Amino acid sequence: MGNSVSELQVNIQMVDLQRQYHRLQNEIDAALLATVEKGQFINGPEVKSFAGKLADYLDVPYVIPCANGTDALQIALMALTLKPGDEVIVPVFCYVAAAEVVALLGLTPVWADVDPDTFMVTADTLAKACSSRTKAIVVAHLFGQCCDMDSILSFASRQNLYVIEDNAQSMGAVYRFPGGQTRMAGTMGVIGTTSFFPSKPLACYGDGGAMFTHDQQLANTLRMIANHGQQSKYHHQRVGCNSRLDSIQAAVLEVKLSHLDEFNKARQKVADRYDEGFKRCKGIKVPQRTASSTHVFHQYTLQVNNGKRDALQQFLKRRNIPSMVYYPLPLNEQHAFRQAFRPVEKPEVASQLCKTVLSLPIHTEMREDEIQYIIQQVNAFFESDGLQAGCE
Repeated sequence: MGNSVSELQVNIQMVDLQRQYHRLQNEIDAALLATVEKGQFINGPEVKSFAGKLADYLDVPYVIPCANGTDALQIALMALTLKPGDEVIVPVFCYVAAAEVVALLGLTPVWADVDPDTFMVTADTLAKACSSRTKAIVVAHLFGQCCDMDSILSFASRQNLYVIEDNAQSMGAVYRFPGGQTRMAGTMGVIGTTSFFPSKPLACYGDGGAMFTHDQQLANTLRMIANHGQQSKYHHQRVGCNSRLDSIQAAVLEVKLSHLDEFNKARQKVADRYDEGFKRCKGIKVPQRTASSTHVFHQYTLQVNNGKRDALQQFLKRRNIPSMVYYPLPLNEQHAFRQAFRPVEKPEVASQLCKTVLSLPIHTEMREDEIQYIIQQVNAFFESDGLQAGCE
């Protein structure tokens, strides 16, 4: 027998980390116990082992672990030859981390609007934000798929700009260039970064992050900055920071890395069920999947038509179905960024998306009865009396 509606209403989670742990419990517990028994909690063998296996997975020669995804972005920018006042273009529809570290380093964040279907920056939106002072671009592979990196890298090359990839949400996605060459998300710019926050596609049980690069000298610089600017113990070549992935988190990540493709396929199956379940619903637009990238569905993000987003969210909440708005404000409207930044034209697309997007539960452990219940309730909302945008 399937779960009752009342049981479903209690159990549905945006991301269910407990169920995932219970499925992997034997592997994770063994890895944690082995780490504790070794007693090497900082830069222990687990960190080196995980970094090597992640490098193999991404087909990139250098992976430098660090404490979290925000640190990864900050260290990446610190490693480049940027000066105070240099401009760095960042997506205006995104989490705050990239803009935050740009400002903290005395650089100037400049907003780039996004594509209305993929929610990500494009070469065209980047070009509109570019000036003679622009030195770098941060692109975010948002919600699980890659930006159009072929056109972005071509634009950056013409303008002599560094490209940093924020790959916190799309670990395992594969980008296909027009000539057929494929690269993993996060490995196409000068530096890729990621977060291992517990809800991410590749996640630990606390904070963690990493940087990736093909450049040996840059890898050495990143590693040095993350370790107090030390080239060797007590010899500091530059001002750095203290940003380390601890051994316990690395042990968890190594276990989960071996399941990453399986995790991504599980979320893709949920997304396929949602797409099918919503295909006749006029009130929403399902996520667009780009032809050039696989989609690992860190989030399944709808666009809700006719100003009904907030009403739909409240309708689902009353039925104990969680949902999230990523993101409720574009960065240019955040109080922290209202002054001292070069103005650009208003990001109309991002401003509209902030009023229409709604992310539904999606994770590796979702059951068919839960998926069907969510589909039924979303469709029921648009079928209700008095709502113009209904389902056929």
